[in-house]
Amino acid sequence: MIRWLAMLSVLVAGCAPAPVSLRTGRPMRIVSLDYCADQYVLKLVGRDRITAVSPDAAAEFSYMRAAALGLRQVRPQAEDVLLLKPDMVVRSYGGGPNAAALFERAGVPVLQLGYAPDLAGIRTVLLDTATGLGERARGEAMAAAFDARLAALRRASTGKSALYVTPGGVTTGPGSIVDEMLRAGGLVNFQTAGGWGPLPLERLAYAQPDVVAAAFFDTRWNRPDPWSAAAHPVVGRALKGLPTAELPGAWTACGGWFVLDAVEKLAQVGRP
Repeated sequence: MIRWLAMLSVLVAGCAPAPVSLRTGRPMRIVSLDYCADQYVLKLVGRDRITAVSPDAAAEFSYMRAAALGLRQVRPQAEDVLLLKPDMVVRSYGGGPNAAALFERAGVPVLQLGYAPDLAGIRTVLLDTATGLGERARGEAMAAAFDARLAALRRASTGKSALYVTPGGVTTGPGSIVDEMLRAGGLVNFQTAGGWGPLPLERLAYAQPDVVAAAFFDTRWNRPDPWSAAAHPVVGRALKGLPTAELPGAWTACGGWFVLDAVEKLAQVGRP
């Protein structure tokens, strides 16, 4: 531990962060530590201000993967990041629980993304992150577009029920952001138990939803295995032939403005 701290002190001394631009007051050498942070950085600032993004920025579950192509990638490890001399580090979970304190001790400001438990929370995180990046006006424009899309979706419920299904056989009920997304799309959640849990096999044996919301089935490694409730014969019989909203993992894996893509898809499939 002592040896590691000594190494870090050398890095800090030799890799002092570049100063924030005095002309613009904005960070100009931004490093993003995880793919949730990547989404906001890639959307809100120009490539000339992005020094590096996380290794997952261009992965198939990254909504902004096209914008990440060609950018430098860095592991969320202090020694690798400090060598890049960032003037701001942006993170959601990257680098672990002690990352923020560590970088701030090294003199590097850290912009911590907030947690968004619902659609209103996503809007708040968007504005707070844009402000932290020196792009408040851009964030306000995105928030206005978010509000307009959501207002266009909010209408009387169709009365149709929808079951959220994942390859792992997990679903969610009232109190989750997914439940709010279903309601915003004019649907009623088939799952009545709150929180996250396994698919309701007993109920599916005698009842079925009107619509299936199938999330994360597009990624190569997310496939129902023999032990998943999603592969159970009861599920197959209950959901066979039902209208299905295919929701790419990139739409829902990280709470961001792009969850409205999923809501709009749900509304489209659930429309009478």
